Amino acid sequence: MNWKELLKADFPLSDGQLARLEALDALYREWNAKINVISRKDIDALYEHHVLHSLAIARYLLTVPELEKRFAGASVLDLGTGGGFPGIPLAILYPSARFVLCDSVGKKTIVAQAVASALDLKNVRVVNARAESLPESFDFVVSRAVASLPDFFPWVKGKYTQGILYLKGGDVNEEIALVMARHKLARGSVHTWPVSAWLQDSWYEGKLVIHIEK
Repeated sequence: MNWKELLKADFPLSDGQLARLEALDALYREWNAKINVISRKDIDALYEHHVLHSLAIARYLLTVPELEKRFAGASVLDLGTGGGFPGIPLAILYPSARFVLCDSVGKKTIVAQAVASALDLKNVRVVNARAESLPESFDFVVSRAVASLPDFFPWVKGKYTQGILYLKGGDVNEEIALVMARHKLARGSVHTWPVSAWLQDSWYEGKLVIHIEK
């Protein structure tokens, strides 16, 4: 099953959404030749390792329908977006949600902005900043493995009102326990979902969506 068939099996994608997703390949190849935001060996696996990985957040949301409904119209901060992951694929899938894609590395935000503009994603704003400097808060924070959970959480503490959806690999039990103890998170407020429950490729073994409820 290719990436389009996989997504169409789970999400009611319009022709416009599919066209935008299809356009990502040429856009990222063009920009990656100018500003390297995806490793050269990984650009050929753009959909398998980047687009689908980003959309694992959306697939997890389908397992919690009330959460998915809230996310669909939410304000969302993508912290450490790099060239636009997971924010741009999620913004394509959720056109009624409002995304701020934030990264402290300016050249990466140039790529994210160029891709969002080329796709005419009106629900995306790209900022070159550190999370701590952002004046507003958001309903949700999403991110893809920019740091260990104990390092990441303080950057977004106080920046969200509903939850964090964090893509992370490896043995995260110790990281979760440390964050819960250090920041006094309620028991049962942190959930993990294996990406391999949706994507069968061995590349996804050990990769998780970590959901931290407010």
